[in-house]
Amino acid sequence: MIDNIRLIAAEAGEAIMKTYSGPNKIESKEDGSPLTQADRAAHNCIVNALNKLTPSIPVLSEESEGITTEERLTWDRFWLVDPLDGTKEFVKKTGQFTVNIAFIENGEATLGVVLAPASDLEFFAIRDKGAFKRIRQTDPVRIKVSKADKNKLRIVASRDHAGPKIVTLLEKLPTAELVSMGSSLKFCLIAEGQADLYPRFIPTMEWDTGAAQCILEEAGGSVCTLDGYRLEYAKKELRNRSIIGAGDPTIDWKALIPND
Repeated sequence: MIDNIRLIAAEAGEAIMKTYSGPNKIESKEDGSPLTQADRAAHNCIVNALNKLTPSIPVLSEESEGITTEERLTWDRFWLVDPLDGTKEFVKKTGQFTVNIAFIENGEATLGVVLAPASDLEFFAIRDKGAFKRIRQTDPVRIKVSKADKNKLRIVASRDHAGPKIVTLLEKLPTAELVSMGSSLKFCLIAEGQADLYPRFIPTMEWDTGAAQCILEEAGGSVCTLDGYRLEYAKKELRNRSIIGAGDPTIDWKALIPND
C-alpha cells in the first residue's frame, strides 16, 4: 500500500511543478487562505487515484466540497489529504511546500507520506514499521529523532505563522536556535533529528498534521495538545487545538511552553 501512496504523491508533485515556474492565478478561499491552480490539480490527481486504488474508502482533502460533518463522523477509516501544504511558500517559490497523504484508522494516523516536490525530498511511515527519508534518486533511509541538548535546543517554527508566543518561548530559552521552515516539513525536521521542538499556537487543520504526525511518531517523537494528549483525528471539529511536535521523549517539553 505505501508504495502506491508514494507513487500517487509523486504524480501530484509533478502536477504541482508544471505550474511552479510560471505565473499563478491566486484566489482567496472563505477563510482568506490562498488557492492556486496547483492546489486544484494536485487535489484532482490524488482524489482520483485514491478512489481508483481503494474505491470503498472515503477521501477527505483540504479542497473537498460537499462532505458534511455527519457523514464524516460515520467513517472509521479514511484518507486525509492536503494536496498542497504551504501554498504561500509555493507562491513565494521557496520550495518549502509539500504533498501530504495520511491514512486514518479509528482516529489515528497509521500511514503518512510527505513529499516536497521542488527538491524531490520525501518522508514516509507506516505504523509500527518505522519512518524513512528519501532525497532524489537515493534509496530511502530510516530516520529517528535525536537526543536533545537542553542548552542548544533547536526550535522550528513556521515562516508565516510564528506568533508572539514563539518570541516569549525564545526569551525563556536564550540559548535556543530558531529554525524557520514552511509546511509539514517542520515535523519532518524533528523526525530526522535536525530539530527538537515545534510548538504551534496558531490553529492547524487535520490535513495539515496527519501525515507528518505518523512520520514523527514512527521516528520516536510525538505530537500532542498543550494539555499533553496525543493529537487525534476524525474529530467533529476539523480544526486542531494548539500543538507541540517534539523529538527526544525524555524531555518534558510541555514544561517549556509559556503560560497564557
